[in-house]
Amino acid sequence: MSTLIVVEDPKQWPLEIPNTEVVAANTYLTSRRFVDLRGVKVLNLCRAHGYQSVGYYVSLLAMARGHKPLPTVTTVNDLRHTSVLRIVSDDLEDSLQRMLENIKGEHFELSIYFGKNLAKRYDRLAQTLFNHFPAPFLRAEFVWADQWRLQRLRPISSSEIPESHRAFVIDQTTKFIERPRITSIKRARYDLAILYDPKEVDSPSCPRAIDKFAKAAKKLGMSASIIDRTEYGRIGEYDALFIRETTFVNHHTYRFARRAASEGLVVIDDPESIVRCTNKVYQAELLDRAGIPTPKTIIAHGDNAHALGPALGFPVVLKRPDSSFSAGVVKADDPAELDARLEEFFEKSELVVAQEYVPSEFDWRIGVLDGKPLYACRYFMAKGHWQIQKATGEGRSYGKVQTLPVYEAPRAAVRAAVRSANLIGRGFYGVDLKQIGDRFLVMEINDNPSVEVGYEDAHLKDELYLAIMRVFYERLERRGTREEIL
Repeated sequence: MSTLIVVEDPKQWPLEIPNTEVVAANTYLTSRRFVDLRGVKVLNLCRAHGYQSVGYYVSLLAMARGHKPLPTVTTVNDLRHTSVLRIVSDDLEDSLQRMLENIKGEHFELSIYFGKNLAKRYDRLAQTLFNHFPAPFLRAEFVWADQWRLQRLRPISSSEIPESHRAFVIDQTTKFIERPRITSIKRARYDLAILYDPKEVDSPSCPRAIDKFAKAAKKLGMSASIIDRTEYGRIGEYDALFIRETTFVNHHTYRFARRAASEGLVVIDDPESIVRCTNKVYQAELLDRAGIPTPKTIIAHGDNAHALGPALGFPVVLKRPDSSFSAGVVKADDPAELDARLEEFFEKSELVVAQEYVPSEFDWRIGVLDGKPLYACRYFMAKGHWQIQKATGEGRSYGKVQTLPVYEAPRAAVRAAVRSANLIGRGFYGVDLKQIGDRFLVMEINDNPSVEVGYEDAHLKDELYLAIMRVFYERLERRGTREEIL
């Protein structure tokens, strides 16, 4: 990917950055050569980034041309809004006080060059601000008023870089441009980022599965890069994002999804799906309104807690709204245990999902992608336990998994799963169902479902990974077309 440095006047650009081309902003905006150019990274270093300024249009038209601008229009707009800065300052509050505790005086400025500062002790703060507001050169201003607060954050031009910083800036810019990717192919049509943490307990994919996703992307002409949470500030460099970490709303996975979606990437799973799938209260209401069969369910709160036992019978299953992988789901066998568990759950959420207990030997899991069934599994209960996962002080144990072709799964189960998933969106979902005779009860809809080697892929094998990557490719090909709009 070639790199353009766009400035108002190239004659006044003082830095020599290897493997880059310095271009006048007006030339970039008007020359047909840049309209037709493909595979370009644009470092927008104009002095002015205000609304409808030259710098603003450089980032805006770069996005329209399929180039990769830094900063993006989203970042430019965020930097203009003091409310966004206040939110970031609040998020940083505890760490900010620790990082600046030795500063004397009531005012402190921090220069940030691609997430780095000349003094390494401020690198963490610089990287955090760069991740929230990805722009090449930033200056942060902090003020002391009983505690340190972020007062202002703005892009700076090359003329504001001190002479003593220039060698460092050249080095950091060069490192940013030449940073190698974990997986790459020549002349890839699209760049896909896979967000993955190999150290995560209960990760939705094992390392071998991640490798298979990357190989499937390569077969389709996409370059796949495995990224982690520290890459937030660079997400705009990609065309698509595939999240392979357990998602939560108050979590970096949701922030990644939101930023990627706002910058026009194809995202699975999208932020709306994360919000809808990670809250069981929302799902209970959604499934009930759609008339989809579920276990008898009551949304529990402080005023109706006394009625749960008589209405549902014992045992009662309680689900924390943001539960996942069987965590945050408990079974209360009697009124005393129910009261104790409710008290515990109400400390974290005003509402709790309470359901009748439906025992079964296994759960059906139907994988649904883009509105179509993809795979079918039976997840058996862990030995001596009522859930598919059993957590003890010694670790976790799981029940066996049987995978079969979708056409061999009960048609009623597949229909219920697809109908339920389509209520959420067109992403990648795992729908869990209980079978009671000929009836199927939808238990929950999960975004970002498990795909592990030897389990969900046991029938389709490598075709499963290709099918998922093919959806990314097809959406990227449709991006901006009438078909996508419709």
